[in-house]
Order: sequence, then C-alpha cells, then structure tokens
Amino acid sequence: MTTQPTRHPDRGRVLLLLCAVYFLVILDAAIVRIALPSIQREAGLTPASETWVASAYMLTFGTMLLLGGRAADVLGRKRMLLVGLGLFVLASLACGLAASAGTLIAARACQGLGAAAMTPAALSILMRTFPEGVERNKAIGAWGATGGVGATMAWLIGGPLIDGPGWQWVFWIIVPAGLAIAAAAVPILQESRDAEARRDFDIAGSLTVTAALVALVYAIVDAPDAGWGSAKTVSMFALSLVLFTAFAAIERGAATPLVPQRITRSPSLVAANVGLACTAASIYGMAFIVALYGQEVLGYSALKFGLAGIVLPVGAAVGAGVGQGLVTRYGPRAVSACGIGTMAGAFVLLARLPVHGSYASTLLPPLVLFGPALGLAATSYSIATLLGVANKDAGLASGLNNTFEQVGGALGTAVMATIAATRTHDLLHTGVARLSALNEGFQLAFATAIAFPVLGLLVSVFLLRRPRLGEGVEPLEAAAAASSSE
Repeated sequence: MTTQPTRHPDRGRVLLLLCAVYFLVILDAAIVRIALPSIQREAGLTPASETWVASAYMLTFGTMLLLGGRAADVLGRKRMLLVGLGLFVLASLACGLAASAGTLIAARACQGLGAAAMTPAALSILMRTFPEGVERNKAIGAWGATGGVGATMAWLIGGPLIDGPGWQWVFWIIVPAGLAIAAAAVPILQESRDAEARRDFDIAGSLTVTAALVALVYAIVDAPDAGWGSAKTVSMFALSLVLFTAFAAIERGAATPLVPQRITRSPSLVAANVGLACTAASIYGMAFIVALYGQEVLGYSALKFGLAGIVLPVGAAVGAGVGQGLVTRYGPRAVSACGIGTMAGAFVLLARLPVHGSYASTLLPPLVLFGPALGLAATSYSIATLLGVANKDAGLASGLNNTFEQVGGALGTAVMATIAATRTHDLLHTGVARLSALNEGFQLAFATAIAFPVLGLLVSVFLLRRPRLGEGVEPLEAAAAASSSE
C-alpha cells in the first residue's frame, strides 16, 4: 500500500465522515442482539434461525474483510467505500422488509459483505489522509473511540425503536444515515489506489474459507435437531474439514494469498489473534444469551433491557482506555491475562443466574465485571498483533485481527446458542416449565463458555511473548480493532 499521505484541505470533515462509516458498522452489529427476542416473536424464528441472524453478518464480514481491503487498494478506496456503503444500505432495507427467516438471514449476510468492503477502505483512507505521528494517532484514536460510542448507542437506540415503531427500524435507521454519508463522501473524499499492486484477487481462497466456516456453523446450529451423531451432522463437520484443507492448499499456491506466509510465521501474532478470537467468542456469545435471558426469562422490554445492559459497553470503553496505558507500561501479556481471566470469573457468575433474579443482585455484578475486562483483553490482544510486524504489513495485521474477531464471535454465538437450545429442548420434553427450561439452558451455555476465556488465558500466559527492550508499542494503532469488540 502506498504510504504517502494525501494532503486534504479539510481533514476534520474527512475524519468525521470516516468515523460515521465505522459507527454504522458497529451499531448494526450490536443493535441486532437487543432486537432478536422481538424478531423471534413476530417473525416466528426458530432458535437456529436466531443464531444465523446474528452469525451470518459476522461470517461474511470476517471472511471477506481481507479481500475487501485488497480490493480497496487495487480498485480505489473511495470507490470501494461507496460500493460497500451502497450494499450495506440496500441490505439494511431488505432486512426490515424480510418476510421470512431465510430472507432475513440472506440480507444479514449481504450487510456483512458491505461492511467488509467499506470498513478497510475507510481505515485505509484515514491512514493516507493523516501523516504518521501525532496527527495519525489522534485520528485513529477518534476512529477507535467511535466503535465504543456505536456499541453504547446501540443499547440506547435499539430499545425505543423496538418497543416503538418495531424491530424493523433497527435496520431501517441505517438507510437514511447511510445515504447521508454517501452524499457527503462524493464531494469530500479523494480517490486513491496502489498503482504498484498486482490486480490479483484470492477469490477462491475467500469463497473456500467462507464455505468452510458456514458448514462448521451449520453443523453446530443444526445439531440439536438432527442429532450430534447423525449422518447429517457428521457429514457437515467432515465437509468443513475438507474445505479448510482446500483453503490451506489454495493459499500455498496463490499469487496474492489472503494471508501471506510471512505474517503467519510470527508465533506472537498468531497467539494474539487466537486470544482475540476467544475474547470475541466470549463477548458476542454472552451478549446474545444475556439479551435472551433479560427479555425472555426476566420479562424485560427491549427498552428496559437496553438501559439495564448499557453498563457492558460503557465498562468496555473504560477498560479499553485504561488498557492502552497499561499495555504501554507492562506489555500485552500481563494485561490480556488479567482481562480475559476476569471474563472467566464473570462467566461463573452468569452461570448461576436464577429464574426470578433481580437486576441489582444477579445481572449487574457479572456485567460490571465483564465490561472492563473485555476492554483490557481486546485492546491488549489487538496491540499484540502489531508487535514486531513490519510497517508494510501493519494494515494486513490489523485486518487479520478483525477477521479473527468476527469469526470468533460467530463461532462463540453458535456454540452458546446451540448448547442453550439443546438443554432447553431436552428439559421441555421431560415436562419442566418453560421459564425454568430456558434458564437452565442459558446457565449451561454460560458454564460451558468459560472454556473460551480459559483458552485465551492459556494463550496469554504461555504463547504471548514479552516485548523486547526498546520495542515500540503504539496503542492507538490498534484502537480501531479493539473498539469493535465492545
């Protein structure tokens, strides 16, 4: 990628515009979690369909992100931002108009494609607009903070929309906002591309890894109905394994692979991305189940739950801010271990949520623990992905941790939702009351999910290296990746 910044007469407006793009991406990812119980009641979604509504977006976003970044460099960053934004807006409109679960899931997948096109393009434009140093750090800090604001506003915006005009508006609100951003982008942004980049795209690799992950998630989500030992489930797991193997072969022979081998040779970078995936699996899965618990077991309205749960994104934003300074002083190893270890403790509390619990005594304590711990873990792992990475690969490394985050979030959501649905289904067939069956399913999901932060803790302690003496750590360079975990 060309590294020379583009001199722009009004950088403030450019930064505001790019932050607005990122705000939409984070808002859309977070607001759907609050809306799912209402969508399920009105659209008649099955537990499997609920999971796909959340996961389809994350899968296409995560697996197509690196391809989207390359397309922006080769075809034009402004062009790809506008194309991605247009697809995002149209898919959001389709989500609200969806008359069936299949249509809604397909539209969510298209939203993910749009996000995968416009997010790396926006970040690349930001990096070119602001020169390296203080100006760029401030710009990336603003970009990263926008993610925290988007996650927080999702809880505040979602409740009134769902309880008021209806769940469709959590998608339709994107339409006028997206059109306004596109109208502003045309005259403000300047086109740029990497003239030296080869016009090769690893489309085969992108499609293969996407198909592999879809097969894996399908096997997990469908298992409660088909049976874990059924021929269908075993066949889907086998297909996923074959596709992952094919992806590895494609990458070895690709002229421009999604992930160059030089990147994967860094044990610390790989470990940091695995830790980030564990963090994302924890937060996305937890937020999905907590939203169901709050609205289906405790009987909260979407508005009440949105207000009750806002401590989570606020706490995450605080943790991320504190984490940047701690990583600079102590390194990512200790900070990530502290953060993700605390998340494991929060899961222990969540696994004990009762049917007739109260907000202050049962739900608030684990959320208060989870938020700052999430901020610490996500920030430290994101920074760790850039330690020792050459400047020319910094953009690729940042894109890679976004990919691991989204894929980890999709898998975590699928696993936790499937465990909860299986346990609830089994209890209902033995005559257990519905609320008790739901609650025990959620408890088991939380108890099992402790494995995610425990794996992340092991990665931090045994695989993340300490930064070498004199090695620079720039927390703001990873703020964008960290904020989107909130």
